Amino acid sequence: MFTLPSLPLRCFPPCDRLGEAKSEVELMKTLRVSLLLVSGVLATLHLAAQTSLGPDLPSPPSGPGGGISPYATLPPAPGKSNPLDQLTPVTQALLNNPPQADWLTWRRTYDDVGFSPLKDIDRANVRNLRVAWTWSLPSGANEMTPLVHDGVLFAFGFGDRVEALNAATGDLLWYYARKLPEDAMPAVKRNVALYADKLFVPTSDSHLVALDVKTGRPVWDHSVADYKTGYRLSGGPLAVKGKVMMGVTGRAAGGNFIVALDANTGEEAWRFYTIARPGEPGGDSWNGLPLDKRNGGSVWTAGSYDPELNLVYFGVGQTYDTGPLVHPGNQSAVSRDALYTDCTLAFNPDTGKLVWYFQHVPNDQWDLDWAFERQLIRLPVAGVPTKLAITSGKMAIYDAMDAATGKYTFSIDLGLQNIVTAIDPKTGAKTINPKTLPGDGETKLVCPHAGGAKNWLPASYNPITQILYVPLVEACMDMIPVKTGERASLSSGVRWTVRPRLDTDGQYGRVMAISLATRRVVWTERQRAPVTTGILATAGGLIFEGSIDRMFRARDSLSGKVLWQVRLNDVPNSAPISYTVNGKQYVAITVGNGGAIPATWAPLVPEIQNPPDRGAAAVWVFELPGALLAK
Repeated sequence: MFTLPSLPLRCFPPCDRLGEAKSEVELMKTLRVSLLLVSGVLATLHLAAQTSLGPDLPSPPSGPGGGISPYATLPPAPGKSNPLDQLTPVTQALLNNPPQADWLTWRRTYDDVGFSPLKDIDRANVRNLRVAWTWSLPSGANEMTPLVHDGVLFAFGFGDRVEALNAATGDLLWYYARKLPEDAMPAVKRNVALYADKLFVPTSDSHLVALDVKTGRPVWDHSVADYKTGYRLSGGPLAVKGKVMMGVTGRAAGGNFIVALDANTGEEAWRFYTIARPGEPGGDSWNGLPLDKRNGGSVWTAGSYDPELNLVYFGVGQTYDTGPLVHPGNQSAVSRDALYTDCTLAFNPDTGKLVWYFQHVPNDQWDLDWAFERQLIRLPVAGVPTKLAITSGKMAIYDAMDAATGKYTFSIDLGLQNIVTAIDPKTGAKTINPKTLPGDGETKLVCPHAGGAKNWLPASYNPITQILYVPLVEACMDMIPVKTGERASLSSGVRWTVRPRLDTDGQYGRVMAISLATRRVVWTERQRAPVTTGILATAGGLIFEGSIDRMFRARDSLSGKVLWQVRLNDVPNSAPISYTVNGKQYVAITVGNGGAIPATWAPLVPEIQNPPDRGAAAVWVFELPGALLAK
């Protein structure tokens, strides 16, 4: 136990606004955890009674200087403004119509379009972008998109660490660390969520924790699933109307689910299983398999929400146990569609009732999930303005459905797959190329690779120009039969390996701009380095994206031309954001190599070398010089 010197101490939050502690005894009785500024070093004090921050936090080292003298009194530290003092609750009204300055959800707005209306940084001045500040995060893979509210940036680090930072300066405001069980493997998360006065954080032992946004103290802690049976939380929560919804991933028997918790108490409100149960609707679509032989249906990203329709939308992945679905069974009354894999699901968030679903591809035999962002946009359909839900699976085929009913509207194939040969213009049903189906003992050349032409890295849609910007990778796979006893990628007995397309010129990264009004490609830009981030489009006529060579760049949204780029310390593998503090616009991106996407594409570009100690995670924040903003 660290012994406190008998002198005034300045304490950082959480301090219950004590200001100065008058004695060690008083401090021990009133505080669980404080951050102490001792001898100019920010250190953490672990008290025997502490439970709120989880792990055993280290005692401040005395260091070679021996610590501050008990006979000395430090002069007062310079005063700093703390944005936590002005932090306001994130109300439902605020989430329905977010301020332009904030980034309140995974994709800024409930409709998941990932568009920023900010335009101080534009085509004319973006070349002058410079680093405003950086902040190192715990080492490890990082796929997190930060959130920003009222000048506070919330970041997530490997090992389930959460930090609240001053979004203008990068100064630490509070810090939370979860103490994980020894057998729980730390894993990436893609987003956290804000609602009212709480920050909702998924954990690597499959809990959802509500933190007080001003202090970082846990308010409640709910076990969503048993991590020991294979369940994981790798996406992120969606907070709507007093409920926090979270999808799970993994290969547990019986499959995965989406759960809704009460935002105030953490109590479970409803649960929907993404693998249809025997005897329930869709339960006869599993080739006669009993429930314990069905698995998959992972939910990899947070859902979207439409306040007018009062519907939330989630995407569901494929099954991993494809072998029992390769050939028809002996029961004529069952199918092999495997509901609700590769589906868009629309729920009433109040009750969890399934309002409609649309299955994009039944019986997915290639691990080509259709499980990513569901973007809600408005386009004319037969001359009538219609709200649509649009989404792409790994095949890079976009399907559009009526957001209210799920009725199929249209598809756009971006030309990077060889599985679907035709799409019914009325129903959206897809005709499958039989030469790509595994299970006959032959090697299959399949495009794209299971890593996806399009993956969870989100696209961005500009509602002003009606242009969609999509991050893509050009690659295929050979699905090679394995011998008995060898490990296979899928239970159909095949192992996938990455390979270039047959027509490759060595360019793997691709960004495409598609007009959804005309359904035509506006531009395509290609490069050697595979794209490893989502896309941010802004009202300044820009899009931002990054790639496996550690480059982060701004492109002209109308032409795709690179206008600015910078090399980061590690691979960006998240989605960029933009926000303002005190009227000044910033652009931010999180880096941290080690996720599945960079690992999948690295063999295609062996000459691209990144730091050998993977996961030098950090937040990078960029700004324009003040003189340019003044103009």
